[in-house]
This record gives sequence, structure tokens and C-alpha cells, in this order.
Amino acid sequence: MTNLAQYEPQPAYGAAVRKDGEMWTLILVRELRHAPEKVWQALTTPEHLREWAPFEVDGNLATVGATVKLTWVGTGNTTAAQVTRADAPRVLEFYNIRWELEPTSTGTRLTLWHSIDRRFVAWGAAGWHVAFDVLDRLLAGTPMGRNTSADAMRSAGWQRLVGEYAQQFGVDPPKWSPPAPKKEKP
Repeated sequence: MTNLAQYEPQPAYGAAVRKDGEMWTLILVRELRHAPEKVWQALTTPEHLREWAPFEVDGNLATVGATVKLTWVGTGNTTAAQVTRADAPRVLEFYNIRWELEPTSTGTRLTLWHSIDRRFVAWGAAGWHVAFDVLDRLLAGTPMGRNTSADAMRSAGWQRLVGEYAQQFGVDPPKWSPPAPKKEKP
């Protein structure tokens, strides 16, 4: 297993936004060296999502009409999310997220569309950037562990990505900082 503490994300890349009022659509594209069927499993099954995604679900996302409880890790924010499209292994839509998987000569081109408040679009891009790195390593058999806690938001790599994506999108990074870690009592 790769040590998560040693992980350093690549510079910001493969992202765009579509602007529509306060809600923007974040679009991220990654080339993964894994077959679409393998990537599909990682996008739809709770046991795989727990290993890399910034949320957890209490059911499988591979069936149209399925409603799952979606919980964003570290926030406690929970919502009922209904799967509105599940064309394995090509398109998956639920909540405010859409995934497209396109086979390539080397694996899969994975495209994410995520509707997000414009104030937090740089955070979203940085978070998904890191999640995609975790996913790629998980699928390659070299997992490094999910990186979605407040500790991750304090890391220099994550902070750098937020700044890079904010500059790319022409927005100010959010002013909020994650709380300092709690000190253990002696």
C-alpha cells in the first residue's frame, strides 16, 4: 500500500466548468488504465466506493430507480439519491453527478459532471482530483486509502490544487479552513 502521507498530487489538469448562476457544473476527465467494466464496478458498488469516493452509499448504484442514502464523508451531510440512468458500463447518473465511461486503447476515459455551488467549485475539483488518483491506484492493485478527511484538506498538496483550480476557473478559493486536529489528552 502506498503511504497516503507521502502522496503528492499532480498539478491541476483535465477540468472545466459550465457556469449557470450560483450552481456550476464541474467537468473532470481522467484517462484510467483499466477496462470500463472494472471502473463501472468501482463507481457502483458500496464496497468499492468506500475505498476511494468522497461519499458512501448504502446500496448499489447500478440499477435505474434505486434510491440510496448518500453520505458525504467528513460532513455528515446525507441525502436520498435516486439513480436516474445506469447504462453499464457507459453512463451512470444519480443525485447531481453524472459519469461517462468511454473505452480507449489503454483503458477508460472517465468523465465526471458534478453540479456544485460555484463558491466551492475549486474545492470540488481538488477533492475529485485526489479521489481519481486514489481510484486509479485502487484499480491497479496498489491502494493508498481514501483521502477525504479534514486532514486531507489541510495537506499542502490539496491546498495547492485548490489554488490552481481556483485560478483556472477564475474564482476565489473558499475562505473557510478545516478545523485544527484535536489534541489528545495526556
